Amino acid sequence: MTTVFSWAVGTLERETTDGFVFTAHYTVSAKSAAYSAGAYGSIGLERPDSLIPYSDLTEAIVVQWVKDALTEEKVEQIEEALQNQLDEQAAPTRAAGVPWAAAVS
Repeated sequence: MTTVFSWAVGTLERETTDGFVFTAHYTVSAKSAAYSAGAYGSIGLERPDSLIPYSDLTEAIVVQWVKDALTEEKVEQIEEALQNQLDEQAAPTRAAGVPWAAAVS
């Protein structure tokens, strides 16, 4: 089962004086053929030596900032946790209910 992970930026918090983005709120979605899972987070960003004008920012730039700030290890952990959710959906290891309930057809 091939999983596609998609990172996106929901919103940015910035200083209005110079456009410095200090917080990015992001989502990560994981999709396989029949299942999906998602995560949300936010991360503070360090002020860089030189700023990209706010109007010139793209989602790809900010997603890279988020991944860099999280570190490669944390990005892998997030994607692994989402993969585990997909695996659990595909082959559940836990269930709820009572054995005496009639099976629903």
